[in-house]
Amino acid sequence: MSQPALHPAFHDIAKRVNNWGRWGPDDEIGTLNLITDEVVRRAAAEVRTGHRVPLALPLRHDGVQTGLIPGRVNPLHAMVQINQEIFGPGTVACSDDAVTMGLQAATHWDALTHVSHSGRLYNGRPADTITAHGGAEFSGIDKARHIVSRGVLLDVARAHGRDRLDGAHAVTPEDLDAAEELAGTRVRAGDIVLVRTGQVQVYLTGGREAYGYPSPGLSIRTPEWFHARDVAAVANDTLTFEVFPPEIEDLWLPVHALDLVEMGMLQGQNWNLEELSTVCGQEGRYAFLLSAMPEPFVGATGTPVAPVAIL
Repeated sequence: MSQPALHPAFHDIAKRVNNWGRWGPDDEIGTLNLITDEVVRRAAAEVRTGHRVPLALPLRHDGVQTGLIPGRVNPLHAMVQINQEIFGPGTVACSDDAVTMGLQAATHWDALTHVSHSGRLYNGRPADTITAHGGAEFSGIDKARHIVSRGVLLDVARAHGRDRLDGAHAVTPEDLDAAEELAGTRVRAGDIVLVRTGQVQVYLTGGREAYGYPSPGLSIRTPEWFHARDVAAVANDTLTFEVFPPEIEDLWLPVHALDLVEMGMLQGQNWNLEELSTVCGQEGRYAFLLSAMPEPFVGATGTPVAPVAIL
């Protein structure tokens, strides 16, 4: 049975942001191509004080996952040896751990293969190139070998004079413009944009169920804003990245499909931007060097990440 077609509004936007073939037919990293050596060199010039702000949530068994997303389990941590003298009595004793978790359980990057639509992945590759045993044949997260660039915090909540946006708030291009004005800098090619809604506060204060739904997030209109600015990657402080429930009835995860499949732009979720918001507000600057290196799981469609903003 054929699947119902996606909403016409989706296809209209997809045509305008599509990057297939832009970096050649064999490209597997999409907009990360925009992070050139020169971009990184200029990003390093943003470091003035050396103040480092961690942006990852702790990896813990009672993390952000509540079963809303099937199979995406919080980290299950087990000790596999404790003070064991593996080379005999009186030798150095070792303690080791093991973890079972969803690669996108907490603070993470989505690989370009995280979603597909109409049977296709980024750069027109068939969705069935993702297999149970091999994972993603193309554009697995291991292909994103280094993610270091200029980061820009677009503090949409602060731009609205709010501590946290309402659950139904769809972050629009106009919101991004207002946050950019607050930041006092223009987003430029190769930047990694961090969009703060304040939603992670719900999780941090104990509202695990309410954190995921309803949630503010990016509007279906924002991919065109990121495409026009040649943004390299985008991350935010929500479970679903885009506004949830969706703006258009029965059009689920359209921003995922536009960003990852059409544009080839990595996106990140569950980033804790609260301390960064405070520091940026105190220092009056919202640009910094951002290190957000992916764990190189071969063929994976996502990865945990422990990003650090360096001001």
